[in-house]
Amino acid sequence: MKKDPELESALSRNRRWIVNNQIKNIILRYPNNEIPIETLQKKFKTLDLQGKALNWVSKYPCCFEVNERRCRLTKRMMSLVHEEQSLKDSLEPIFVRRLAKLLMLSLNNKLNVLKINELKRSFGFPDDYLIRIVPKYPDLFRIVNESGRRSSMVVELVNWNPDFAVSAVEALARKHGTKPCFSCSLPSSWVKSWERFHQFDSIPYVSPYTDPRGLVEGSKEMEKRNVGLVHELLSLTLWKKASIVKLGHFRREFLLPDRLNVLLLKHPGIFYVSNKYKIYTVLLREAYVGSQLVDKDPLVVVKEKFGELMQEGLHEYNQRRRLINVEKRRKKGVPLARVDEIKGGRRRSHENSDSDEDGNNSKMGGLLDPEERKRFYKVLFDDDGS
Repeated sequence: MKKDPELESALSRNRRWIVNNQIKNIILRYPNNEIPIETLQKKFKTLDLQGKALNWVSKYPCCFEVNERRCRLTKRMMSLVHEEQSLKDSLEPIFVRRLAKLLMLSLNNKLNVLKINELKRSFGFPDDYLIRIVPKYPDLFRIVNESGRRSSMVVELVNWNPDFAVSAVEALARKHGTKPCFSCSLPSSWVKSWERFHQFDSIPYVSPYTDPRGLVEGSKEMEKRNVGLVHELLSLTLWKKASIVKLGHFRREFLLPDRLNVLLLKHPGIFYVSNKYKIYTVLLREAYVGSQLVDKDPLVVVKEKFGELMQEGLHEYNQRRRLINVEKRRKKGVPLARVDEIKGGRRRSHENSDSDEDGNNSKMGGLLDPEERKRFYKVLFDDDGS
């Protein structure tokens, strides 16, 4: 599949944000919402990050503050944490509906808890959804654990709600008074792809909420159902994207084909598949205009505020470092023009490498090392961090 620069940008824009979000969650788990730098350093290993934790958090002074070797969130950061938590409380009915729809998409209307947890952040579920939300709705959910092992715990749908069994495609069709069909987001110059899409679109739409066991495996109708199911799953996520590997973990529950990537690549007008940094991700094309989401979930809006705060701090840090470096060179007798030349060269290098490292200082996070960058991006594109 030909790379789309804007969609690739959408996939990579928040990579620093994801790591900082994980650090934020680690800090919030500790008493008084502060953590010793030495403890945070050990936690860096769980994020597959190298380098000094103190150096990392120092880059984001608007997000983190360090006092007497203890790291905590800034007041502005804590304000966003409270805003996000308050929003999650108000969005509980949406989470309930989202979880119910997931269960309704599965063959037996139940899903393993460990598998749900793999994608819970993609769907926006709070960490404590299993103990705070599920028990509050006994008319919809129940937790079953026949063996007593944590790995066998499942969430099961108690009652089928026909109002929930409407896909995003069907909802849009009802809104416009048309038949349900997929949209194709490809340039008009992709003639052959458009022809294949029209052939596929001529097949009647099969709702992903219908029982697929009556369909013939390998038939066009089954393919239509599978595309509709993946489309619906992505529509339920915050960023309208998901790891293909993690979707594959639900193959049996959703009766998806073994070679899911082949199915997705066969429909480039509906799905965009990226292997950026060798992390295979599928993105719903129609959900984006350029690199921006068309309809942003309220949680996404709050998370973007976090990203803006992080960027503000990073800019402040880089400016401060730049002034320090300029002053050092002045003291060494380096002409001002030469200093500006060095600054410009490093700025270009900074932009090209898409890293927040300063010049040749590889100790600040270790991200200039190719192997370390590979481990870094693996963490960054993991849906659990989002």
